[in-house]
Amino acid sequence: MTPAVIDDTTLLAVLAPFAAAVVAPILTRWFKHNAAWPLALVPALIFVHFAGFISPVSIGGTFVAAVAWAPSYGVNFSVYVDGLSTLFALLISGIGTFIILYAGGYLKGHPQQGRFFSFLFLFMGAMLGLVLGNNLFTLFIFWELTSITSFLLIGFDHLRAASRRAAIQALVVTGGGGLLLLAGIILIINVTGQMEMSALLASPDVIKDSGWYLPIFILVLGGAFTKSAQFPFHFWLPNAMEAPTPVSAFLHSATMVKAGVYLLMRMHPVLGETALWTTVLPLFGGVTLLVGTILAVRQTDLKLMLAYTTVASLGLLVMLTGSSYEKALEGAVLYLLAHSLFKGALFMVAGTIDHEAGTRDVTKLGGLRSAMPITFAAACLAGLSMSGLPPFIGFIAKEILYYGTWGWPGTGLVMTGVAVVGNALMLVIAAAVAIKPFFGPKTDTPKHAHEGPVLLYAGPVVLSVVGLILALIPHTTGVLFIGPTLSSLVGTFTQIDLHLLPAKIISPPVILSTITVALGVVLFLQLDRLRAMIAGALTAIGWGPDKGFDQAIAGIVSVSSAITRLVQGGKMQTYMVLTFVAAAGAVLVPAIVGGGLPAVPQMPVHTFYEWSIFLVAVLGLVAVLIAKTRLTAIVSLGIQGFAVAIIFLLFGAPDLAFTQLMVETLSVVILALVMTRLNLSPRDHRSSTASMVTGTIALSVGAGIGLTLMAITQQPFDRALSDFFTEYSNSIAYGRNIVNVILVDFRGIDTLGEIAVVALAGLCVLALIRVHTKQADPIGDRPKASKSAKSKEAV
Repeated sequence: MTPAVIDDTTLLAVLAPFAAAVVAPILTRWFKHNAAWPLALVPALIFVHFAGFISPVSIGGTFVAAVAWAPSYGVNFSVYVDGLSTLFALLISGIGTFIILYAGGYLKGHPQQGRFFSFLFLFMGAMLGLVLGNNLFTLFIFWELTSITSFLLIGFDHLRAASRRAAIQALVVTGGGGLLLLAGIILIINVTGQMEMSALLASPDVIKDSGWYLPIFILVLGGAFTKSAQFPFHFWLPNAMEAPTPVSAFLHSATMVKAGVYLLMRMHPVLGETALWTTVLPLFGGVTLLVGTILAVRQTDLKLMLAYTTVASLGLLVMLTGSSYEKALEGAVLYLLAHSLFKGALFMVAGTIDHEAGTRDVTKLGGLRSAMPITFAAACLAGLSMSGLPPFIGFIAKEILYYGTWGWPGTGLVMTGVAVVGNALMLVIAAAVAIKPFFGPKTDTPKHAHEGPVLLYAGPVVLSVVGLILALIPHTTGVLFIGPTLSSLVGTFTQIDLHLLPAKIISPPVILSTITVALGVVLFLQLDRLRAMIAGALTAIGWGPDKGFDQAIAGIVSVSSAITRLVQGGKMQTYMVLTFVAAAGAVLVPAIVGGGLPAVPQMPVHTFYEWSIFLVAVLGLVAVLIAKTRLTAIVSLGIQGFAVAIIFLLFGAPDLAFTQLMVETLSVVILALVMTRLNLSPRDHRSSTASMVTGTIALSVGAGIGLTLMAITQQPFDRALSDFFTEYSNSIAYGRNIVNVILVDFRGIDTLGEIAVVALAGLCVLALIRVHTKQADPIGDRPKASKSAKSKEAV
């Protein structure tokens, strides 16, 4: 079905968070502690806008809108609305509404609350642009913008070293993956000739049938795996918990970490259902699921426990997305929705407990049920959904994904076992977060625990209740949300019919769910012992990817420092050698490798006086080489410059000759003045070997420039530019001297810049020659050079 063209309202909806980011600090100053309410209207209105697409998308409709951004490059600012992008847009804007409210209560009175709101809105806009982006380059721009804005949010408390480290780590890992994705996008465009996602999805087999499938697959997975924290890139996500809790709740529920999953789901019709896809994704996803849940059990910090289960959940989503079995993909979509709701609620619960009790350590919390009843209710509802218990959306998701893994062709038994162990450990963490802090004897906490303001519990309550409501109306949920999203994954319109209770009491999913719950309860009862065992095993292993990241960064710093000491060691001679080696390579290597060497020219016929000028230039070169002092060499160098000026004059370019004479005269005079003010040895005392090396470099540069000029002059002369200046110099600029018109009118700004550079150079020279000296110069009667001049000699 061809996407329908819609108006620019959707484009404005994508840009609205960026406008809100601009006004957020202003509103924060105006409304003081109540700025969250008017600011939350922005994502709320965005949610309402995209809710209008639910009905047409549910019957298979797709929509596009675009405006030209860089038309000469074929880059448009365009959006593509289908089931997948609509679901993500609703999650981002809907959860984002409550995140803004939650941030208003969590950071109440913070002096930088306005700046925090700005960062949140930038983050929200970047994620909306990513999931709605139709043009591949605009998608990449928003992809990288999520990395930059997450860096700002994670490092918000920049005075803490842990925050700065976590922010840099997230930026390096996800930014590096973004570069891989960029390379993949360029390959996709070259292979398919398409820059729009909608056009790419219309021809899904082009990449699979090309010889470039493998590199595109690797590059796309590099971007997705780093963004969605798949093993072994999982370590940055738990460290991102150094960010304030509103960031953690938004990051883990609906935004950045889901970006990689979104990309894999979006590219499933294009890259999926191949042997490579159905092998690599389940493998890495399954390992990430197990690693995340095991590391979550090890933690005692509420946020870290939830963070590692997010890693595990992302692994589960990647594992299911790697299937070619439609039921497994349906389970992935359902779990995506369920996870966004219960994880956003639980993170806000953890933050509220920390905010009102003063600690997130689960071993120091207990008996908060009576002190925080609303937060407790929200935690229970979200925890039950995370545990996969009825009647919550998490339960339906677990049943469907078990249908998918059990019916998975080939490796279904292995995938089922991984899913059962992972879900059982998820239940352990859900129970630890939702039960441990609220039951048992009341503990002494750093703060007197009490219920937070409405801004803190509105989000957890609404999200957990929505998770319950969606499960109680399963048919509507399937028709409006799951079916359209699944259609985007499989590439064809698909309708599904969800049920809260399974059709058969005795069926593989029911049996697997029973085993999962039983195993989870047993492990929860042995949580302390299990935590100690995992801690001991991790201690014995010692090294991990997180430590490896620090070692890699330290190695990069050491290598870069060594290179800097080599090329920036403070010696002018080193700088000059490196500069001219680079110059020689730039002109010679392309000519030799690319076959751009000129043809051997014929010996020209000149008059005796023309040959005499060339002879003078050669004699000037010899004079430079045999000069006894540097000052003599500089004066001798002027011979060549004057010879070039005479050549210009002989060949009918008096203006160039005059310019050359002026430049050469000034250069000789200025260099002579500078040299007389420096205490230099009469002659360069370099060894013969060093002289040969520098001589070779000089000859290479000269040969490269000469060959380049010769190759250029052997090309057919294009008179288009000359004819243009000849025709328009008088009629437009009212000048008959074409050279003057070019300098003053056609390239006047460039000429102004050159004048400024020359003037600045003159001022620098004036500063050099006005240096005050203190003692006699051993070469003559003039005073000894000053300390500043000595420092110049040293370099």
